[in-house]
Amino acid sequence: MTKAWGGRFNQATDPRVEAFTESISFDKRLYGVDIRGSMAHATMLAHAGLISADDRDHICAHLDQIGEEIAAGQFVFRTDLEDIHMHIENALITRIGDVGRKLHTGRSRNDQVATDLKLYTRDAIDELDKLLAAIQKAFVARCDQDADVVMPGYTHMQRAQPVLAAHYWLAYVEKFQRDRERLADCRKRVNVSPLGAAALAGTTLPIERDLTAKLLGFDSVAANSLDVSSDRDFLVEFVFCLSLVAAHLSTWAEEWIIWFTTEFSFLRLPDAYTTGSSIMPQKRNPDVLELIRGRTARVMAAVPQLLILIKSLPMAYNRDLQEDKLAMFTAYDALHASLELAPSIIAGAELQYEQIESRLEDGFLDATALMEYMIKKGVPMRTGHETVGRLVSHCEARGCRLSDLPLEELREVCDLIEDDVRQVLGTRNALLALQSFGGGGPTSVKLRVAEWKQRLA
Repeated sequence: MTKAWGGRFNQATDPRVEAFTESISFDKRLYGVDIRGSMAHATMLAHAGLISADDRDHICAHLDQIGEEIAAGQFVFRTDLEDIHMHIENALITRIGDVGRKLHTGRSRNDQVATDLKLYTRDAIDELDKLLAAIQKAFVARCDQDADVVMPGYTHMQRAQPVLAAHYWLAYVEKFQRDRERLADCRKRVNVSPLGAAALAGTTLPIERDLTAKLLGFDSVAANSLDVSSDRDFLVEFVFCLSLVAAHLSTWAEEWIIWFTTEFSFLRLPDAYTTGSSIMPQKRNPDVLELIRGRTARVMAAVPQLLILIKSLPMAYNRDLQEDKLAMFTAYDALHASLELAPSIIAGAELQYEQIESRLEDGFLDATALMEYMIKKGVPMRTGHETVGRLVSHCEARGCRLSDLPLEELREVCDLIEDDVRQVLGTRNALLALQSFGGGGPTSVKLRVAEWKQRLA
């Protein structure tokens, strides 16, 4: 077939150029959204009187057939046809002749590819939202399963204060909720129709952009045709949102990898999501979590890749933008695979209750509660901080805990301490003393679990 753009050329394209410039090897996955966009465009052309109703029906019927063939793996792709848009148009023209040649009326590949990318990104956002909700539900389900489990909370990877295990799980629920909200906000800017902007200046033909926008479920129509074909802001924003999701997954994976070590032994992972060693028969390796952590690199790399791609590009379309899809597809695929696996790992893991409980009093997790007890008695915060610090040092030297100290010794450092100090000493008492909204104590956590169950129902 003569190139769709070949009318003014007198020399055939060098095959090496065809191989260098093709994108069908990666953009063929856009076939579904490309066909949806073309069907909407054909419907609009008929409504505007630019093609007949019979032509519209003929075009749409064959586009549907082409889509079925691609889905079934029966369609032949060729590098000389460059991209998915040309493949579908060529197939249409081959089947229905001049009627197929009418489809591209009033549009360019520039606004066509922008439309395809927005439709694909919008679908991807909707899919990711479902996967993120599934992860949230898996963590909330663990809250009942681990309802009474008290765990050490860490800062700087040092034991800090006690929290309920459910507080850990809800921390991830909160992170993934922010991810869902970011993606939803990103979707608003994605959901603006580029179709009808044509190459860069619009068209002299009486097209109806509002109609194609409505047919494709867009909220509005892009208002500047020159901006449309160069705009990839929505892709940069999308992959940035993906990178934060990946960062949160990586944090979770890292924490559970640590908890799975013999040194911690807080957690047992399901056999189905671990692997063995080729030489050490005793090993159970958290390879899936390690790869979730590792594939974060693929996702995050897409952000600077796209930013560098659009830097210094002149207005309207430039062929550089063909590379945008590679970055986005790579990021999306890596994240999607991780999100699919995560709920099963979360649901199948087992906290090692006895191991956690056996060391729960290590690390002076009640020190902050003791300091705040003294504050309530009227001791200035910094004075209380210094006093409890000296008591901790004293306990370390003696090999005992704060709760082991007799009242007389406690009163020697602060005469405001009374018998009721026992209500905050010991890890579980320190946990029960936590009162603030959003904290890791029982009252706050129970409230938040109930709220999340209702929210995710």
